[in-house]
Amino acid sequence: MSFIEQLIALRTILLKEIKRFLRIWVQTILPSAITMSLYFIIMGKFIGSQINDVHGFSYIEFIAPGLIMMGIITNSYANSVSSFYSSKFQRHIEEMLVSPMPNYIIILGFMLGGIARGIIVGAVVTVVALFFTQLQTHNLSLVVVTTILTAALFSIAGIINGVFANSFDDISIIPTFVLTPLTYLGGIFFSIEMLPKFWQNVSLANPILYMVNSFRLGILGITDVSLATAMMVIIGMLIVLFALCLYLLNKGIGIRS
Repeated sequence: MSFIEQLIALRTILLKEIKRFLRIWVQTILPSAITMSLYFIIMGKFIGSQINDVHGFSYIEFIAPGLIMMGIITNSYANSVSSFYSSKFQRHIEEMLVSPMPNYIIILGFMLGGIARGIIVGAVVTVVALFFTQLQTHNLSLVVVTTILTAALFSIAGIINGVFANSFDDISIIPTFVLTPLTYLGGIFFSIEMLPKFWQNVSLANPILYMVNSFRLGILGITDVSLATAMMVIIGMLIVLFALCLYLLNKGIGIRS
């Protein structure tokens, strides 16, 4: 395929992905707004009013960037895993694989769809946050870069989950037993400086900690980890997962019977 034809193929997949989740926005967008509103009310207002300031910010201000990032992570992952497995279940992913379209275009299409949903949900949660607290922007470029890289990373992770899933139940195993614990322990609701030394070191092994802190640095200007380290972790994982995903599609693992 020529470069122009690849762009047309990529645009087609992306538009299909965007139309898919916008068509059912009541299931894909609205739940995040409701869930995050509850977090802001319960964790931010009720419990947060009893907690001292964190790094000079009220507790609700401190957790706001983390809650926005939580929405981005969960929705970019959910979009890719559900869409890719549906394509595999309906067997039209096979038509894409046997077409002249390169496999990396397929990955990029699903990935960009996940990024689009993650960004839209992130924007919605940001609007929700403004009803509860004031948000500043310390570094807009860092906010944008962290959002895109994080959404891309979890979109690809969702595709990999979809590759190995053999039923609709399988697409919920990783989010339930891996993604949710890592998210809650990723520094959204606390600074790792609050933890004993041992648990601080354990927390540093959680990749979501680096994403949340990079995003919080862009919003509030505070972080528990080095920005350079955070970027290396995020970009490094993105490269590894993209290479793994491309390998799986090239080999037909989880798709060819």
